[in-house]
Amino acid sequence: MNAFSDLSMKSDEVLRVELEEFRRQHRDLDEAISALQAMGSGDPLTIKRLKKQKLQLKDRIAYIEDRLYPDIIA
Repeated sequence: MNAFSDLSMKSDEVLRVELEEFRRQHRDLDEAISALQAMGSGDPLTIKRLKKQKLQLKDRIAYIEDRLYPDIIA
């Protein structure tokens, strides 16, 4: 089952909690990637995987934000 379709069944309160958790995970991944790159000893494949996870989280965050705060044209 699609992870995004699971979100449609959740309440706004649950989505807000998940949104904060996903944002925290996104920041943690960003810091980990930066640290690996700064050390220069980071495996390129590992960095690539972390960047992919970070991008997936970004997509999920955007989806939840769109659901919680839709653009309303007045």
